[in-house]
Amino acid sequence: MKRFALLIISAVFVNACASKPKQDSLPQAQAQPPAQQTQQPPSTAKSDDPNLWLEEVESEKSLAWVKERNSESEARLKNNPVYKATEKDIRRILLAKDRLPFVTYAKGYVYNFWQDEKNVRGLYRRAKLDDYKKAIVPWETVIDLDQLAKKENENWVWKGMGCLPPEERLCLLNFSRGGKDAVVIREFDLSTKSFVKNGFTLPEAKSGVNWISQDKIFVSTDFGPGTMNKSGYAKQIKVWSRGTPLKNAKLVLDSTDDELGVNGWTVNEPDNIQWQIVMRSLDFYRSKHWLFKKDGSLVEIPIPEDANVNGVFVGHLLFTLKSDLKAGDGKTFKQGSLLALNLSNLASTPELVYEAPAKTSVDDVSITKHSVLIGIVENVQGRILKAQRVGDKWEVSRLQGQDREAFQAGNLVIHSGDPLEEIFIAQHEDFLSPASIVIGEDSGKGIFLYKVKSAPARFNSNNLISEQFEATSKDGTKIPYFVIRPKDAKMDGKNPTLLYGYGGFMNSQTPWYLNATGKVWLEKQQGVFVVANIRGGGEFGPAWHEAAVKTNRQKAFDDFIAVAEDLIDRDITSKKKLAIMGGSNGGLLVGAVMVQRPDLFKAVVCQVPLLDMLRYHMLLAGHSWIGEYGSPDV
Repeated sequence: MKRFALLIISAVFVNACASKPKQDSLPQAQAQPPAQQTQQPPSTAKSDDPNLWLEEVESEKSLAWVKERNSESEARLKNNPVYKATEKDIRRILLAKDRLPFVTYAKGYVYNFWQDEKNVRGLYRRAKLDDYKKAIVPWETVIDLDQLAKKENENWVWKGMGCLPPEERLCLLNFSRGGKDAVVIREFDLSTKSFVKNGFTLPEAKSGVNWISQDKIFVSTDFGPGTMNKSGYAKQIKVWSRGTPLKNAKLVLDSTDDELGVNGWTVNEPDNIQWQIVMRSLDFYRSKHWLFKKDGSLVEIPIPEDANVNGVFVGHLLFTLKSDLKAGDGKTFKQGSLLALNLSNLASTPELVYEAPAKTSVDDVSITKHSVLIGIVENVQGRILKAQRVGDKWEVSRLQGQDREAFQAGNLVIHSGDPLEEIFIAQHEDFLSPASIVIGEDSGKGIFLYKVKSAPARFNSNNLISEQFEATSKDGTKIPYFVIRPKDAKMDGKNPTLLYGYGGFMNSQTPWYLNATGKVWLEKQQGVFVVANIRGGGEFGPAWHEAAVKTNRQKAFDDFIAVAEDLIDRDITSKKKLAIMGGSNGGLLVGAVMVQRPDLFKAVVCQVPLLDMLRYHMLLAGHSWIGEYGSPDV
């Protein structure tokens, strides 16, 4: 029965095991790691595969085939004795009215997107920060997607919004039809809670927009034949002025069919200081950046192509290194370091802001009015550091309050920050402790953290324990992993165990609250849940990721197999009691190890997987992932 329970509860893990979304200080490459897509594949692709018709994912024939397969699975699952109780528990948790409303902050308000049984498509709503701290929050609806969809007879799905600072009144809203990558963009006025008449609007396309000023925006979209690349993203970035036709937008930067596209954005600093930056993505991990001047000229920013731009603070561009950098004055900055370059003197030597020590990596960077917030992963746990420029030096310290008992354990990560605000939002949780919303107040003299809301516990964790172990991979590398289990579990090899992994795109698998997983698997089934921190992820910085990209992909599979074998060697479980699970890139992971070591696992949960490694680059957004996997044509 427990083996079948693994399969029945797999839907839970789509939510429970997904990595937490993070807000970047600046827009990055438009391409995304593998995910479920709905775009049509190229019709010119050739193959002798008799099932090639299934790549037409929205055709009636393909959808009918999927419906038949789903019916077979659903019938088998629903006939299992534990199905009804499990589904009931999952629904109760995922649709709970006392879920924690995660928020972003701007101009005294917190904003939240909320869905429930009544608001299926969702509400975008807001509340004053002081009101948000109350037990019952008096939310103000900004836009009701269910009402809008009904009024317009559309299947709208919320895709986010970006507002014009510093006023934060005019916003560009993104909607998609049925959740597709392509979006419809409309201008919205928060003060009137209505769409702007004759405002900026774009029809359905894979578009990107960012504000320049009240009357100008950067726009990348489908401008017509030849303006979309092989990955399905826009090749051109233009400046579009209010009240003019899109066709009259002025070209800023172009790219090629094989590149991933272009982007542009404005960085606003205090005292009305602005910087416009445009970027051309050469591939998933390499890009070039330019300052966009008021006269329309471009000045290239001299940073490595594989650097990751994080934001601008006191006129300095912040970027993290994916490889060592030898500066002109003989200095060498180590891979994984956070650097700053003076945008007013691009010929100057970059300054070191933070160099990550062993078993630590820079995971995220956000900026407040007074500080740089550095989100680090320290031995696979999230922490936040503060950096400030004092004179011509950078000073880095831990946040006040973080060393207190409340933040000594668990995973503390940045949720959102704003370079014009003193308030930022963070999140604290671990596998057994529900998520908490943490407010950071940055006075300029110091930052103080305090919890304002915590989600209720969804399962009984009194008899559960979280431990961290290491396995030794095939090449001798030590691979950390977490084991969450009942305290009284006997080490006799008989514990039903679910091993989860991802291992790609520099995506770190730091602890998250297990939510429904904890209820239906840990509590009710007395199972063991394991998270493997294999190479390909970003747990220990760029080198940890690069060790398993392209022709070295097998190392990620070897690491995962090593963790499985270590679990068996420790008698936590056995081959007959071990299941594996992964989605998207993680689906490739479990698919590969299932083929290589079918003797090692009793069950496999392979979710929305990327498996066709001969044709992935020809399908959907697959061409954009060549930087991770390499090209099958080479």
